[in-house]
Amino acid sequence: MFQDLIDSLPIPGVFLAFALLALVLYELGFRFGRWWQSRTPQEKEGPTGMLVGSILALMAFLLAITMGMATDRFDARRGLVLEEANAIGTTYLRAGYLPEPAASESRELLREYVPLRIAPQDATVADLAEEIARGAEIRDELWGIAEGLAQTTPDYPDPTVLAVYHASYTESLNETIDVATTREVAGIYARVPETVLLLLFVGSALTLGMVGYSAGLTGRRSPLTAIALVVVLGAVITLIIDIERPQGGSLTVSQLPLIQLEEQIGPLKQ
Repeated sequence: MFQDLIDSLPIPGVFLAFALLALVLYELGFRFGRWWQSRTPQEKEGPTGMLVGSILALMAFLLAITMGMATDRFDARRGLVLEEANAIGTTYLRAGYLPEPAASESRELLREYVPLRIAPQDATVADLAEEIARGAEIRDELWGIAEGLAQTTPDYPDPTVLAVYHASYTESLNETIDVATTREVAGIYARVPETVLLLLFVGSALTLGMVGYSAGLTGRRSPLTAIALVVVLGAVITLIIDIERPQGGSLTVSQLPLIQLEEQIGPLKQ
């Protein structure tokens, strides 16, 4: 539920939502601290400052861990684009080993397949689901062609050489199918756990509330310092959410390897 809520917000909206929540909690914490200090004057000499420092250090550690998780997933998605482009390119080249008309049919299907694997940032969820479904159909068709060749013995000067060529093509096609599945799973499911994001978001906001409470106990606060802390924490959290979001973020995975492959193999001939 929290993940869906975050995904529904634009990246600037995430920052604004956190900033507003953090500032409200800071002000509430400050007012509560002043009220509590008026009732227990000795509280300002207690361990509150040390506890606030420990909470800030804990949140810094959590931010670092979460940033590492998000960047690892971003790098994985970026690497899979290049891996898929290489796998499809190899399959396209090895399709020339096949006898006709299987070679032409396979290459034509691959020309249709490559644009489907390019994920534009402005694509809707429905568009992506449709392209993923059509891509799965093309992979099934390609595998059906390879399977049909394995079950028949077409005219060829040297059947042994044909078997080697067919095995080479099947291996590259299998890799194309595996990488496609891995990339789809990485884009849809391999994300920072929802509980971690919730803890990061709420924990950082509550930390600002504790900072305000500590300031209320002493009766002194610096609005500029509070705003700076909100901005820094909000910027880091927003960056983490931007990095771990597969679609709709400002930091995007480059589709250049697949775009270049599309240019190399050319458009559909039909």
